[in-house]
Amino acid sequence: MKKMKAVGFYAPLPVESQDSLQDVTLPVPVVSGHDLLVQVAAVSVNPVDVGVRHAKRRPLSAPKIIGWDAYGTVTAVGDPTSLFKVGDKVYYAGSFKRPGSDSQYQLVDERIVGLAPKSIRPEEIAAMPLTALTAYEALFEQLQIPLTAPSQSQPSKTILIINGAGGVGSIATQLAKLAGLTVISTASRPQSIAWTKAHGADFVVNHRNDLVHEVHQLGLKYMDYILGLNDLDGHWNEMCDLIKPSGHIASITENHRPINLKKLTKKRGTFAWEWMYAKSYYGTDDLQTQHDILNQIAAWLDQGLISSTLTKALTPINAANLRLAHQLVESHHMIGKVVVRGWD
Repeated sequence: MKKMKAVGFYAPLPVESQDSLQDVTLPVPVVSGHDLLVQVAAVSVNPVDVGVRHAKRRPLSAPKIIGWDAYGTVTAVGDPTSLFKVGDKVYYAGSFKRPGSDSQYQLVDERIVGLAPKSIRPEEIAAMPLTALTAYEALFEQLQIPLTAPSQSQPSKTILIINGAGGVGSIATQLAKLAGLTVISTASRPQSIAWTKAHGADFVVNHRNDLVHEVHQLGLKYMDYILGLNDLDGHWNEMCDLIKPSGHIASITENHRPINLKKLTKKRGTFAWEWMYAKSYYGTDDLQTQHDILNQIAAWLDQGLISSTLTKALTPINAANLRLAHQLVESHHMIGKVVVRGWD
């Protein structure tokens, strides 16, 4: 049986521990059904990796392999597959219910995979899938923003993006500008303010201050759309105050205490969750939309209409470098994305 290298964990340990992530050897999985077998060349680390690694559980008898961003080459396809062939360069964010991308080979359903962009480097590609899918679905599916920019005779609509310098915020800002919106992004440090402005934010406000006051200081009373990417509990009342009547709010972060939806009643406001894994987790009828979205993102990258949010690359892919990448994400000061590329 053919073997492969992988990185996994057996117990939720602090990232400083040498055992928090370990180099392991596993059998190469066998392709079937709609699956592709992808030889992984680069992976990215996201907050979800850290969250799953920290989740309370009994020690495992077999290593848990995580990782939800990958770039690589298709090496085998299942019988019903029709979207890809052996040799294709692909990128994807994978499924929450299956072994992750921190392995030399990974099985992934073709319907959530996109053809990789051709004009940027592997590490730039691997930084993109999860955040791009999340931003795209949040804006164009959950907030129901029209994808085409408004005509010159129509005033630009506004969106407030809370945590604009993060991985999702950096993509959401670019996509919102493509859709013709005026983007108000939040950031607090000089580096994060500069980063979000460089990615297209028209205005930057400080989420450590009263956001209602900060937005009103810009001469704006209401937002047409609000995308919450951090601390839903802390910003909920501000979001409800700032949303325009009949406006739309979406969040990717969960609340830790009850939120009062009645605050949106008189405004006839709409609130929606975005969880990028929902389609693959439940096998929804629109599963293949993620394939289509990733192909669209790749086209925009190749056309130079959006840019990768890579800020740090490490090599090779092993437990030591993935521990370092997890540390960077856990610091909560990471701007953009960290990617680990290549195997020994």
